[in-house]
Amino acid sequence: MDVTEVLLPGVGLRYEFTNHRGDRVGVVARRTGEFDLVLYGEEDPDEGRPVLQLNGEEADTVAEILGAPRIAERFADLTKEVPGLMSGQVEVRAGSVYDGRPLGDTRARTRTGASIVAVVRGEEVIASPTPQEPLRGGDVLVVIGTHEGIAGVEQIIRG
Repeated sequence: MDVTEVLLPGVGLRYEFTNHRGDRVGVVARRTGEFDLVLYGEEDPDEGRPVLQLNGEEADTVAEILGAPRIAERFADLTKEVPGLMSGQVEVRAGSVYDGRPLGDTRARTRTGASIVAVVRGEEVIASPTPQEPLRGGDVLVVIGTHEGIAGVEQIIRG
């Protein structure tokens, strides 16, 4: 899908694309952290009709909801493209030594070479978690690395 990016001086960025129904859709990412979702009319292609306004937190939530299945697909595609690279899932069990501690405390990448690329917490997906992300019992870590690296992360998390 082609996405056009337009700089809006003093406002932010506007992203535009045409959906499968032929509608021109725009997302205005404002410098203030807010987002506007607009549709462009057929009569005047420059006039956007506001559909939705989201603050940064709401936009993050929508992105997580819409992006979670796509993130999983992309990781699966990535592992097909690179020989020897795999993806795996490791559950943080309640009562684990890492339950309630920041992800960085695991030092998983340093110790195994595998990367934790997402944390799945119920219906929420935290893509590219920071080392400060607290882990909770029941979290599922999405790990990319070699078979040995993923097994190493599992061993670290399970103690």
